Order: sequence, then structure tokens, then C-alpha cells
Amino acid sequence: MDLALLFKALILGMVEGLTEFLPISSTGHLILAGDLLNFNNERGKLFEIVIQLGAILAVCWEYRAKIGQVLGTMGSDPKSQRLLVNLFIAFLPLAILGLAFGKAIKAHLFQPVPVALAFIVGAFIIIWAERRKHVVRVHSVDDIQWPDALKLGFAQALALIPGTSRSGATIIGGLLFGLSRKAATEFSFFLAIPTLTVATAYQLYKERALLNADDLGMWVVGFVSAFVSAFLCVRWLLRYISTHDFTLFAWYRIAFGIVVLWTAWTGVVNWTAD
Repeated sequence: MDLALLFKALILGMVEGLTEFLPISSTGHLILAGDLLNFNNERGKLFEIVIQLGAILAVCWEYRAKIGQVLGTMGSDPKSQRLLVNLFIAFLPLAILGLAFGKAIKAHLFQPVPVALAFIVGAFIIIWAERRKHVVRVHSVDDIQWPDALKLGFAQALALIPGTSRSGATIIGGLLFGLSRKAATEFSFFLAIPTLTVATAYQLYKERALLNADDLGMWVVGFVSAFVSAFLCVRWLLRYISTHDFTLFAWYRIAFGIVVLWTAWTGVVNWTAD
């Protein structure tokens, strides 16, 4: 068993789990971390797809009571039915636009410098959104209506640009559309379940030729690492937003983006994907 490979799996799993649900872009961090660890080949990209399942499972476990209640009452409870319909509506824009433009985006934007620029642009959007007057008209995910879900779906579609952040786009979009901070964050979590599950299944099907039983140990390490770190991160974020806004993440994005641009410009780090 290659211990160096398992170490890379552990680190990348932690990166996935810690960044998937924060407004700092898991895709962007995985691109950069994979490049630094020299694990950005086709095998590495397939691994990044697999470990998303660990992050998804963490959200399912954290909200297992709510998910069970919704699924158990979807035939009779209007609130459960509305939430499921809203998730489907919000899922559609990313699915449709991803199928239409996914290849072109991966060919041109899945590189460190475009990712760094997206980090910085996204940061200024977060700062702008947090400085606006926030008028709350939707306090709970159960109160979201389908027009709000559609708008959140288009916000999520911005995450097709690596470095943008799927969770960041939906959460900040939710704040702009009148959702409370808790409602926007929780809807982003729930929306991640169908979005990441379908995306992972689709990519695994496309890359099925790369599946290899010899990589099972690496996948298990990455999966467990992603699950544990995502679970802890989700719980921390829910506590954090009860007393804080997202400005801290914006400054992190700016600092991180500047470091990547500086290292790419000076050659301190040899970004092979650049």
C-alpha cells in the first residue's frame, strides 16, 4: 500500500470536507491542492469525484431527522412537498447549464489563475452583499416559494465557474433574495444533496473506465476524511452564522487568491495546470 498516496487522499479528503459547505469553493481548493500534491491527473480527478460522496453523507447525517420527516410525509404534508419541489426547481439551472457548457468551462477555467481571480471577484460580491441592508422576508426553508427556489438555482449555477463556490453562490444569493441567514444556509445544504449526488453519479459513469479496485484503499481514506471534516464543518458553520456574517470568508478569499496569483507570477510555485 502506497503510504504517500494515502496521505494525499487524507489531505484532499479534508480539503473537500472543510470547503464544500463554506463560501470559499471546494472545487477551487481541490484544483490547487491537487496541483501542489501532484495529484491532478485523471486518476486524481476521479478521486475528487468519489470523495464528494463523503461530504454529501455528512449533510445527510446532520439533517437525518429533517430528511426522514420530509420523506416520510411527502405524500401528505404540503411543507414537505413544497421543499422537495423547490429542491428540484433549484437543481435544474445548474444541471442544464452544466450539460451545455461544462466541457468548455473545464477546458478553459479549471486552472489556478482563473480560480484565483474567481476567488477575489467572489469575495467582493460577498462584501457588497453583506454591506447592503438585509430585509428578511423568508425565515425558514419551509417558507421558500418556487420563484425563490428558481432564483437560488440560477445563483448556484454560477458555481460552474471554478473558484466561485456553490455554497457561497446559493447562500449569498439567498441573502440578496430576502432569505434569513439560517434559511439560506440550510437550503444550500439541502440543495447540495441532489446536486452533488447527481453530479457525482454522472461523472462516475463517464469516467467508469478509470475505476480500479486497487484504488479502493485511497477512496476509503478520502471518503472518511471528507465525511468527518464536512460533518464538523457543517456543525461549526451553523453555530458561526448565528452571531456572525460571511465577511471573514471574503477576506480569506482575497488573501488566498492574491497568494495564488503572486506565486504563479513569481514562479515560487510551479502551477503545472497554469
